[in-house]
Amino acid sequence: MPEYKQFPLADTAEGLTEAEILGWRIKPGDEVTVNQIVVEIETAKAAVELPIPWAGVVTELLVEPGQTVEVGAPILTVDVDPGGAAAPAPVTNGSAPADPQAAEEEMKPLVGYGSKTVVAKRRPRKTATATPEPVSEPVPEPEPMASVHTVSAPRGGYVPLAKPPVRKLAKELGVDLYDLTGTAEGGVITREDVRRAAEPASAAPAAPVAAGARERRVPVKGVRKATAQAMVASAFTAPHVTEFLTVDVTPMMELRQRLKTSPAFAGVKLTPLAFAAKAVCLAARRTPDVNAVWDDSGATAEIVYKDYVHLGIAAATPRGLVVPKIRDADAMSLVDLARALEDLTSTARDGKTTPEAMLGGTFTITNVGVFGVDTGTPIINPGESAILAVGAIRDMPWVVDGELAVRKVMQLSLSFDHRVIDGQQGSQFLADVGALLADPAVAITF
Repeated sequence: MPEYKQFPLADTAEGLTEAEILGWRIKPGDEVTVNQIVVEIETAKAAVELPIPWAGVVTELLVEPGQTVEVGAPILTVDVDPGGAAAPAPVTNGSAPADPQAAEEEMKPLVGYGSKTVVAKRRPRKTATATPEPVSEPVPEPEPMASVHTVSAPRGGYVPLAKPPVRKLAKELGVDLYDLTGTAEGGVITREDVRRAAEPASAAPAAPVAAGARERRVPVKGVRKATAQAMVASAFTAPHVTEFLTVDVTPMMELRQRLKTSPAFAGVKLTPLAFAAKAVCLAARRTPDVNAVWDDSGATAEIVYKDYVHLGIAAATPRGLVVPKIRDADAMSLVDLARALEDLTSTARDGKTTPEAMLGGTFTITNVGVFGVDTGTPIINPGESAILAVGAIRDMPWVVDGELAVRKVMQLSLSFDHRVIDGQQGSQFLADVGALLADPAVAITF
């Protein structure tokens, strides 16, 4: 007899309360094995793949892609004893199994993902009786099981087939998938099908547009929601001060060219950001206040000084802004920092940054220069006291030894928490970073 278990959404990171279902890797009827990846979710920090702790046959997907689910809520039902001899767990009106041990097993979160107790709710199962009672009205068709391609309830028995990203795109562009015919194998609707449907017909006359018809509303969730909450909390908690410095970095760029031909840097992508990271770590030794944090969680407020630098690097990704950390960056050489930055950015770009990689930072660099921007006033990340913005490097006129010359020039801006860092300390740190970038040989004096 079948034995059903419901898989709850696990707590994949400290403090996680909800997550969005990005896409299923399985469908009803599939056999699954222990630790097989079955679903990809997006938390407030990153996209995460979840394995299942049991083997069995998938009987029902309880949540569709795009839905946001609270931690502990059941998202999947599995028959862990298909065709076996185990007695079925009685279910009445969608209640939990009567067997306490089965209920306890069903409510356990995934191993390693926290100890939150889960109250699982089972959808009612339709059971056939030996002698059905007569009915006076037509019996409705059974509700279809959710599928990775199912985008909404069927109309007239037809369900359009589209993968979760295509479904999301159709929602954003206001395209009804029921109006489309999929061009991919099996009639699956593609992104191109959706985009073609969204394009206005060239021969059609312009129709009056109602107010709001050319607007799109996108729910705030996932990384965007977490970023917004963190930035608001920081901006209205820490008194921000921002200072600016323009630096001639011609010597740094010349050193970069020489190092790129050095065997020690063979195969390493040496960027100006790597020099900025090294300068921050060196300058923090002389001004440790920038690597401290204000803590008022106890009865008395404290300033906590960190004797290590977990360097956060703000990275723009398709899912929004993330800030993964380079652990113990202050203990790394320039070549090690360059390698770490390359790994960090490629991982973030692919959307594979783990939630753990974004915890516990002590200082952050945001490289606005990659967008051609000169400078800005960055907001401090919660749990830190300072953030450095690195601007674009441009050829500009500069006075050298009383003569006008064309030099490589960049702008730096430092935002800091005035509760922890005074103007003198912030200015000294920014000046040190600028000096190290203007003349890397200064590093031997630190």
